[in-house]
Amino acid sequence: MTAIWRRKKVLEWAGQAIVVMIVVGLLAFLGYNLDQSLKRLGLRLGFKFLESQAGFSVAESVIPYDPSQPYSRVILVGFLNSLKVIVSSLIAATAIGVVAGIARLSDNWLVRQIAKVYVEVLRNMPLLLQLLFWYFVVFLTLPKAENAISLGFIQISRSGINLFGLALSPEFSSLFAGLTFYTGTFIAEIVRGSIKGVDRGQREAARALGLSSGSTLKLVIFPQALRSMIPSIANQYLNLAKNSSLAIAIGYPDLYAVSSTTFNQTGRAVEMMILISVTYLAVSLTIASLLNLYNSRLQRSSR
Repeated sequence: MTAIWRRKKVLEWAGQAIVVMIVVGLLAFLGYNLDQSLKRLGLRLGFKFLESQAGFSVAESVIPYDPSQPYSRVILVGFLNSLKVIVSSLIAATAIGVVAGIARLSDNWLVRQIAKVYVEVLRNMPLLLQLLFWYFVVFLTLPKAENAISLGFIQISRSGINLFGLALSPEFSSLFAGLTFYTGTFIAEIVRGSIKGVDRGQREAARALGLSSGSTLKLVIFPQALRSMIPSIANQYLNLAKNSSLAIAIGYPDLYAVSSTTFNQTGRAVEMMILISVTYLAVSLTIASLLNLYNSRLQRSSR
């Protein structure tokens, strides 16, 4: 009989317990230091200020809001604005990335080169620079609303984009375009690499069965490549969610922007940083959990 303290499972559990104790101790130490520092400054950690009147307006909001409402309301407005641009950009970036990734493997030389230029140029430019470009160089130089450029059901002007009667501000449109096209380049490379990673014999077998190139990609290659795409695409989704905080650079009232104004008015730096951190952490964990769940189901269905 092996002594209990030498058993592998016991040693693993003991190691994990020690790590947890160290982490908890470190957090307790940091929390104590923070509390003492605030006391020396005559401050107390608390969130009662969220019940006070905000007193500042927000350019756009998903839900009704006016300056007489509390800080908690305006922070919710900022969070919903962030969520709006994150969700819409994730969908658009995925669509553009998949199309560009497939185009990079096209037999047509022109299509392949256009996709390559798109990926190589935008992927290697800072996102902040792209956001400023979309806002100051593109949208603010467009014609006024009465002379809007009409592309069927889309009208584009200095006032933003009007899509099926839905008005999108130039700030939202610039942020949406920047996040979408930037993230789309990384997704395109993931799609291209995953498709190329599928065994060549799969293509040959599909052609032997008489399938066209499009049918081969749709029915044979892409479903197999999807299994290796999801983990890498999940990382790009998380990057997009965090990169959305750059909205403050072009005046879009997202969570970070309204939280910054709240901090400037209340002086509650620690509390606001906690709120921002917890919120972005919750969004990131939700995205990661949903994609991990989808990936696990995908892996099980392919067995």
